[in-house]
Amino acid sequence: MKYLALVSIFIGATIASALSPATVKVGVIMDLSTPAGRGSLAALSLAYTDFYASHPDSPARLLLLPRNSSRSDAVDAASAALDLISNHQVAAILGPQTSSSAAFVTDLGARARIPVISFTASSPSLSPTLSPFFIRAVPSDAAMGPAIAALASAFSWRRLVPIYEDSDFGASLIPILVDALSASGDSQIPYRCHIPPTASDDRIFMELYRLKTLQTRVFVLHAPSALAARILSAAAESGMTETDYAWILTSAVAGQLGSINPAIILNSMQGGIGVRPFIQRTDRVRDFEKRWIIEFLNQNPNHTADIAGGDLSSSNYYAYDAFWAVATAANAVIAADPAVVRSHTASDRSRTVPAEISKIQVSNIGPKLLKSIQEIQFDGIGGRFRLVDGELNVTVFQIVNVNGEIARGIGFWTPGSGLSKDLKSSGGGNSAERSGLGPVIWPGESAAVPKGWEIPTGGKKMRFLVPGPVDPGFRPFLSVVSDPVTGELNVGGYVIEMFEASVRRLPYALQFEYFTLPEAEKMKTVDYDALVKTVYDQKYDGVVGDVTITANRSEHVGFTFPYTTSGVSMLVPVRDVRSHRAWIFLKPLTTDLWLVSGAFFILTGAVVWFLEHRINPEFRGPPAHQIGTVFYFSFSTLVFAHKETIMSNLSKLVMTIWVFVVLILTSSYTASLTSMLTVRQVQPSITDIQELIVNRKNVGFLRHSFVKGLLLNIGFKESQLFGYKSPEEYKNALSNGSVAAIIDEIPYLKLFLNSFCDNFTMGNPLYKTSGFGFVFPKGSSLVSDMSRAILKLTESDEMVEIERRWFGEQSSCMNQGSSSISASNSLDFNSFYGLFLITGGASLLALLIYSLSFCYRYRHSLATINAEEKTLRRRLSSIATLYDEKDLSSHTFNKSAEASIDVRGRSSSGISHQLDARAGSESPFSFALGTETPPSSEFASPQSGTPQWMPPPAVGGHDGMELITPARI
Repeated sequence: MKYLALVSIFIGATIASALSPATVKVGVIMDLSTPAGRGSLAALSLAYTDFYASHPDSPARLLLLPRNSSRSDAVDAASAALDLISNHQVAAILGPQTSSSAAFVTDLGARARIPVISFTASSPSLSPTLSPFFIRAVPSDAAMGPAIAALASAFSWRRLVPIYEDSDFGASLIPILVDALSASGDSQIPYRCHIPPTASDDRIFMELYRLKTLQTRVFVLHAPSALAARILSAAAESGMTETDYAWILTSAVAGQLGSINPAIILNSMQGGIGVRPFIQRTDRVRDFEKRWIIEFLNQNPNHTADIAGGDLSSSNYYAYDAFWAVATAANAVIAADPAVVRSHTASDRSRTVPAEISKIQVSNIGPKLLKSIQEIQFDGIGGRFRLVDGELNVTVFQIVNVNGEIARGIGFWTPGSGLSKDLKSSGGGNSAERSGLGPVIWPGESAAVPKGWEIPTGGKKMRFLVPGPVDPGFRPFLSVVSDPVTGELNVGGYVIEMFEASVRRLPYALQFEYFTLPEAEKMKTVDYDALVKTVYDQKYDGVVGDVTITANRSEHVGFTFPYTTSGVSMLVPVRDVRSHRAWIFLKPLTTDLWLVSGAFFILTGAVVWFLEHRINPEFRGPPAHQIGTVFYFSFSTLVFAHKETIMSNLSKLVMTIWVFVVLILTSSYTASLTSMLTVRQVQPSITDIQELIVNRKNVGFLRHSFVKGLLLNIGFKESQLFGYKSPEEYKNALSNGSVAAIIDEIPYLKLFLNSFCDNFTMGNPLYKTSGFGFVFPKGSSLVSDMSRAILKLTESDEMVEIERRWFGEQSSCMNQGSSSISASNSLDFNSFYGLFLITGGASLLALLIYSLSFCYRYRHSLATINAEEKTLRRRLSSIATLYDEKDLSSHTFNKSAEASIDVRGRSSSGISHQLDARAGSESPFSFALGTETPPSSEFASPQSGTPQWMPPPAVGGHDGMELITPARI
C-alpha cells in the first residue's frame, strides 16, 4: 500500500505537470524613468491580462522580466539583455526603447538566436533585412517621407529645414526625406539643424537663432518626445511659433503627445501639423484607453502628470499588440513541441569574445518563435498586425493639427490616394492638393497658410540688375531712368510689370531692389553678356530685363521660363499694289471659277434652246442664227438683259434657278472688285531672307544683340550689316533705303509696329529662340519658383492687360501684306460649288423629263424610223429631222394657226365663189380648208395615191393657192 500511494502521488504530479502551461520567459527592456517607458509597461500588463483571459487554456504562458535601462545609454540596454539571455534564458526580448540600443540588443539576440521585438525603434537605420532576429512592431519612419513631401506640395512650400536629433534615429530620416522631396519635384532642403541628445538649453537656443536669421520658415521636427519638447519650448521663447511659421511634426513627436507635458503642448506646439500612424478609435480602443489609465495610475501613483494630456502615445498601442503577437506565437510553438522551451545548446566559442558573451547559450525555441511571429496576422489595438519583411505593415497615416492639448485629425495620407479628408474618398492617383485636407489653424491662431519663406529681420534685400540706360523708343518695353540729383533709380515698362506680377504669385515674400551697371551708364550702352556674367560671379542676385535665353548663357546661369514670344523675324516696308495691275478686273474670280462659270453659261443657253426650239419661234431659224441666239441669250442673263420669251415650264424652272445663281455670282464679283479697287492692298517688299543674301542688300539689327552673330552665320557679310539702337532709327533706315530689312527679335519688332504700323510689316518667324527670361544663379530655387509663377501669370487675364497697356492692339498690323491679292480676296470655285451643283442638276433634270416626254409622244414615229433606217447615221438624221419640226400642237402655234385660218377662210371664200361660177357646183379646193375630202377620181395620182394639186389660174389677184397636206402640218 505504501508503494501504491507513492506511485499514485507520482502519477498525479506527472499529470498535473503535463496539464499546467509551460512558462516562456520574455525579457522587457525599457527606460522606466520616461513616460513612454512607464506607459509601455502598463500596456504590457493589460495585454497579459486580456490575452490569458481570452485564452484560458493556453499551452504556454509568458513570464515577463522587466529591466530598466537608460534611454541615452545603449550599454545599459546591452547589459540588461546580456543578463536576461545568460542568467534567465529568455526566449524573446521586448524592447529596447531606442533604435541605437536596439542595434546592440539585436546583436546579442542574434548570438542567442532569440527574436528581439521592438515597438518603439522606428529608425530605418535598423533593418530586419540586415538583422534577421530583429522584428519591428511599429511603423518605420521611412514611410513618413512621401507623406511629408505631399504636405509640402499641398501648401506650396518649396524649402523645408529638418530639425532632428543628432543620432542614428534622427539622421536616418534625412536621406528618405530628401528623396521624397526630390520625387515630388517641388521642394528641397536648403540646410539642416541637428541637435545632440544631451544638448544644453543654450545650445538649442543658439541653433534656433541661426535658423531665425535665415529665410526658410517651415521646419520638420524629428526627435524623441523629451528633446522635441525642449526644442519647441525654446522656439516659442524665440518667437518661432508665431504667425508665418510652420512646423511639421513626425510620428516621433505627433505620435507621442501623451508623453509630453500638456503645458508645453499648449504654449509651444499650437498650430503644428503632425504625421502619425492611423489608429482607428473603435469601442475596443476606447475601452483599452480607459483601462490603461487605471493600470498606469496603479503602477505609477506619483506620475499623474504623465496622463494629463488627452492623447495616448502610439507606443502603448503597439506594445499591447507586440505582447499578443509573442503570446500567440508561443502557444503555437509549445503546442507543437512542449519540450522545446527547456532546451538550449552551447554557443559557438570558436571566435574570441568577452567572457560574459561566451556564456550565452543558443535557444532552440527562439528560431521557432521568430518564424511563428513573422507568420501571425490578427486585428490588434493598433490596427491589423501583419509583418512584411520583418516590419509592421502600416500604409495609412493620419494628418493632425495640434489644437489645445490634443491633435485634431484633418485628413489622411495613403500611398495610393495621397492626401484625402477621409479614407473613403480618394485624391485621384497620388493627390497632393490642399483641398484633400480639412481646415488648419496655423501658429498664431492664423487661418492663412504660411508662405514658408521670408526675408529675415536684418536680412539683406536681393540685388537685381536691370539693363540701362534704355533708348526712349524702347521704354514701353523697359524703362530705366536714374534721377540725376538723388541717384534714385526709376524702373518701369512691360518687363518690370511682368517681373513684379510674377513675384506677387510666389508662395513667399521676396524683397529686392534694382541696380544698373555703372560702366553701362558711362558708356550709354548695355552689354547683356556682361550683365549675365555679374550673376555668375555672384556680384548680383539676378537680372531683370530683356535677356535672351541662349545655350552659352544657360551654361553659367539659370533662366526662368520665357515670359515673351520667341523667335527672330524680318521687318520690311510694304508697297501698294492696286495701281500696278491692268487686268485686275479678272482677279475677283480665280481661273477655275471663270472657266466653270463660262461653261455653265453655255450649258444653260443650250438647255433652254433644246427645250424651246420646237415650240418657240424665237429659237428657230437658220443654224447661225440659232447659235447666236444660244450665246446671246445665255450671256445676256449676266446683266438680266435677255429679251427672248420663254414658253416651256421646264425652261422657266431652269432659268429661275440660273438667274438666282447669276445674281449671287455677280454680287460677289462686284463686292470683291470694289474691295480691290478701293481698299488698300499691300505686299511686303521682300519675302525671302535668301533674296537679301543673294542680292547683297543691306540689313539692320539691334546693336549689341546676338542677332548679328546669327546673321553672319547664315551668310551675310559684315559690310551688309548695320546696327541701330532705337525704333526711330529703324524707321529712318527703312524709309530712306539705307537697309532693305530689319532682322530682330519679335518682341522688339512688335514694339516698333505699335508706333509705325502703316508702312511696314513683319513676316513669319525666321528662326526660333527661347525668348526672354529672368536670370538667377545656377541652381537657385528662384528659377523654378519664378517659372511656375510666370506660367500662372500667362494663364491669367492680367497678362493680356499688361501687353495691351504697353503694346496696344496689334492684330491689324501683324499680318498686313503677308499675302497677295489673289490669295486673300479672289473667289474660288469651292465657294460656289453648291450653287453650280443645284443649277446643273436642275438643267439635267429638265433635259431628262423633256427627252422622255418626246420619246413617248413620238414613239410610233421613232419605231418606224428604227425599222426603216438601216444605219445609225440615218437614224440619228431622221430623229434630228423629227425634232427640228415645229410642234404645232403646242399652244404657241395653235394661236398663230387660228389667226392664219381666220385670214385664209375669208380669202378662200371669194375664190370658191368664182370657181363655182366657172366649174359648177363643186370646188376642187374646198378640202384645203378642212371642209371636205377631195374627190379621188379627179385628184388621185396613179403612182402614189396621194392628193395632188395643180397651180390654179390667177383669180382675183391671187397667183395661186397651195394645197395643205398632213405631211406639211
